[in-house]
Amino acid sequence: MQAAVLALDDPAEWSAFSRAGPRGGAVQSWIAIEGMWCPACSLAVEDALSSCAGVREVQVNGATATARVSWDPAVGKPSDWWRALDRAGYGAAPAGDVFTSAPRRREQRMLLWRWLVAGFCMMQVMMYAVPAYVAAPGEITPDIEALLHWASWLMTLPVLLFSCRPFFRSAWRDLRHGRIGMDVPVALGILVAFVASSIATFDAASVLAREVWFDSITMFVFFLLSGRLLEQRLRDRTAGALEALARRLPETIEREDGQGAFERVPVRRLRPGDRIRMLPGEVVPADGEVLQGASELDEALLTGESRPVARREGERVVAGSHNVGASLVVRVERSGEDTRFAAIVSLMERASADKPRAAQLADRFASPFLAAVIAASAAAAAWWWPAGPAHAIGVAIAVLIVTCPCALSLATPAATLAAAGALARRGILVRRLPALEAAAAIDTVVFDKTGTLTRPQAAVGAIRTREGIDAQEALRVAAGLARHSLHPLSRALVAAAGDRAKVFGEVREIPGQGVESEGWRLGSAVFCGAAGADGQVHLADAQGWLASFGIEEALRADAAPAVASLRRAGVAVELLSGDRPAAVERMARAAGIDAAQGARTPESKLARVVGLQAHGRRVAMAGDGMNDGPVLARADVSIALGDAVPLAQARCDFIVPGGQVVAVPQLLALSRRTRAVVRENLAWAAAYNFVCVPLAVIGWMPPWLAGIGMAASSLLVVLNSARLASLPKAMD
Repeated sequence: MQAAVLALDDPAEWSAFSRAGPRGGAVQSWIAIEGMWCPACSLAVEDALSSCAGVREVQVNGATATARVSWDPAVGKPSDWWRALDRAGYGAAPAGDVFTSAPRRREQRMLLWRWLVAGFCMMQVMMYAVPAYVAAPGEITPDIEALLHWASWLMTLPVLLFSCRPFFRSAWRDLRHGRIGMDVPVALGILVAFVASSIATFDAASVLAREVWFDSITMFVFFLLSGRLLEQRLRDRTAGALEALARRLPETIEREDGQGAFERVPVRRLRPGDRIRMLPGEVVPADGEVLQGASELDEALLTGESRPVARREGERVVAGSHNVGASLVVRVERSGEDTRFAAIVSLMERASADKPRAAQLADRFASPFLAAVIAASAAAAAWWWPAGPAHAIGVAIAVLIVTCPCALSLATPAATLAAAGALARRGILVRRLPALEAAAAIDTVVFDKTGTLTRPQAAVGAIRTREGIDAQEALRVAAGLARHSLHPLSRALVAAAGDRAKVFGEVREIPGQGVESEGWRLGSAVFCGAAGADGQVHLADAQGWLASFGIEEALRADAAPAVASLRRAGVAVELLSGDRPAAVERMARAAGIDAAQGARTPESKLARVVGLQAHGRRVAMAGDGMNDGPVLARADVSIALGDAVPLAQARCDFIVPGGQVVAVPQLLALSRRTRAVVRENLAWAAAYNFVCVPLAVIGWMPPWLAGIGMAASSLLVVLNSARLASLPKAMD
């Protein structure tokens, strides 16, 4: 084990579960934490990892048992994390391993066995306890009563020694490190009940007057494990979308060798320029261009598109898509961590480690609350002791069990993770989990036009040039500049010119205006001195305007229905674009948007959003992620749509790689549903404690009922959150 941990210090090893950070040389690594039995363990894990050299930031999500570590490879090394976690009483595994194999499944099987043993023993103990509940006083003789107690004691032992092991192990770990986690009062209540019941069983003349709680112990453990099983299933449903992606790439693929034959090689050996053959039924292992053949590819997990899309010679394919048609020969353009697929997995891994603010507050208050629970239990026992030791111990047990804040800690993460999983299964990537909270309050959506409301497959129409300039030569120059731009309209110029595009050296892009190189300019009318000229993209040289290219845009098929859905839900919709006002007005009318402004620079778009916010509006900005960086950063919620979104550099809250506009109302609708479910969960948890804690303190709630209530509260929270697993079709 020590050798395996030390091996993680090799960059070739830790790079398998890490990604390059956005700035400052920091690396983002994801690890799965073993031994986290409740969300309150998050703080202990964060403290352990934060103490390691080189670690800059740690985010732990107790609901998914994952941690994201931002660290400096020049200062620290991963093996330090494993040692720190081991000292804190936790285990760990690279997140890449936990999503593909044994540890999580082994833990699931063991938890299921513990649940089965607890259930079987509970039924047996309840069978022995029934006579004591239904028999009249004096009807059961002392020797039969003692026999039933001994039988119950024997059947409770497997529950205590096997089924309760996670609670005892977690509680002992917390106490050993001076912490009070959620399993401390649970384990303490179980132990007190078992010890007191054992004394009453062994010594019939004890002060406990033959009072036993074996049925309460087994019932409580069974229901508590039932809640954790359901919680684990919900966690797996959320992680399932990530697992489906992480396991999607094949292990091997056919690659062309130097003699023109194809041989099967590991996918990790692919490099840009390789020619690979995709057989029917195989998954594309890298981003590339189709060289031979035509087929249909299923891109549902990547874009949310439910139907296979046609791909033929000259068209692009992306890693992770499934070839459902004929064979293809593909030239590799990007492989490994450079693919769009890897960027999607990275975004989902990051989101799984995020925690909403409410969940962070619950984790922070859990430890002092649990300390107060133990103190209240001791005080209640002392208060009731004069009325009888058996009754006092029963009250103490009930207080310890009934006040465990599991439901409160699960209320927010269970709901947000279920929602994130539903969005991921529909191709909507959550980059920041806390953004779901902000999205629920959105009352205004601002759309960009080009590449957002319009289809990315624009076409070049009429070409108007300066006198004496050949139109095709102007197109060749414009396409050469357009190759260096990410704007959707640039792709139309590149596609029209084909392989005739002029080659430029260094090209500079000016956001919101265009690109320039070697005295040439391509972009807006103002940028190219083309005032009064028709056309959407213009070309200029040192003498001024040279050509205008009419670009024919088409509205996305789902744009108008999406806008209608937003308006029916009471959400205001605006359109801001840098395009000509006439073109913007035309697209706005087609989409059903009343408020539209054209000829907007990134600065003026930002000013409009700031103005809306100054009037109390909560604004979501939906753009293509290209030249709208400032306004996307300023909006309360930012959504990047479109096939051209550079995922690895995206800074948006949500990303829709397939570009579906209908994802915006779906996202806002699910966010509102998530907010409602979180409020329901919190209300239930608060009402449960408000009612049950006083009942336990005054002795009106026996331990068995406290156990059922505590387990039922967690079960209800998990089941209520599971309703978010489906994505709404609209905001109606």
